[in-house]
Parts: sequence; structure tokens; C-alpha cells
Amino acid sequence: MTKPNPLEQSVRDQLERYFADLGDSTPRDMLAMVVNCVERPVLEIVLEKTQGNQTRAAEMLGITRSTLRRKLIAHDLQP
Repeated sequence: MTKPNPLEQSVRDQLERYFADLGDSTPRDMLAMVVNCVERPVLEIVLEKTQGNQTRAAEMLGITRSTLRRKLIAHDLQP
């Protein structure tokens, strides 16, 4: 088994902490929660790196510009 990369390991560590904090409670919609927690900072960083150029940001993310705009609206980020 290959060793996870540092980002993957960080996610694993945080999920283990999340489960420990939950105790006996059962989580719901975990994937949506994780995607939301990760997606916003990714969008913010990519927009910073591209100085707000949405075309370049979409290319870096591997998505269309219209998908990027939808995600920016969903996360209440200014284009």
C-alpha cells in the first residue's frame, strides 16, 4: 500500500478527529460537508494565484468557466 500524500494525510487526520469529536453520533452527508470545506479554500487560492482571472482559474481547476462561476456563487465568493 502506498503512503498517502501530505494533503490526503491531512484530510484523513481531520476526518479521524471529526469522528472522535462526534462520539456516538452518526454523521450525515459527510461527502457534501467535506467537499464544501475543501472547495471554498481551493477556489480562493486559485483565484489569488490567477489574480482573479476566471478563465485561467477554470483551466487550473479542470472545469468550465460557467461551472467556476456557479461554484463562486454557491460559496458566496466575489468573482
